[in-house]
Amino acid sequence: MKKSVLDVSQLDVSLLRQLDAYITALEGDKQEQLIHVLHRAQELFGHLPHNLQLYVARALDLSGAKVNGVVTFYSFFSEKPTGKYTVSVCMGTACFVKGADKVLDRILKLTKTAKGEISEDGLFTVKDVRCIGACGLAPIVTVNDKVYGKVKVNDVDGILENYRGEHYEN
Repeated sequence: MKKSVLDVSQLDVSLLRQLDAYITALEGDKQEQLIHVLHRAQELFGHLPHNLQLYVARALDLSGAKVNGVVTFYSFFSEKPTGKYTVSVCMGTACFVKGADKVLDRILKLTKTAKGEISEDGLFTVKDVRCIGACGLAPIVTVNDKVYGKVKVNDVDGILENYRGEHYEN
């Protein structure tokens, strides 16, 4: 089967070189490192557009469908650009029962955005995600890598203001 032409002209060449160096440095079966490579690619590029997924597939000698299947299965990965801060609200059973839906509604109202979209100020992308796996802390909100447990609706304003304040101080 003939491989289609891969157009990487929209991707930053210096970031591709960094990704290549990361892949080259991996030990063991590179195909088994797919999730690690995707994490690194998203760290570098901010999201995983289709042409970057194909680039990773070729670099690891995998099918584009396999890479896309992993990207679309895990809620951590994003195919679209995101705000500076990704706010995720766990909607697993324990979190939902303890009011995660109300927490999510408050976050959406304060960021003036819809799920999966970037707020007008470019700071936030809000997502609802499946179980995060820390049910004892329900309901859980994460902002990038920071975890907030037992979040109540009236905690949301302060959490978001911390990130808005960071933005305005920089």
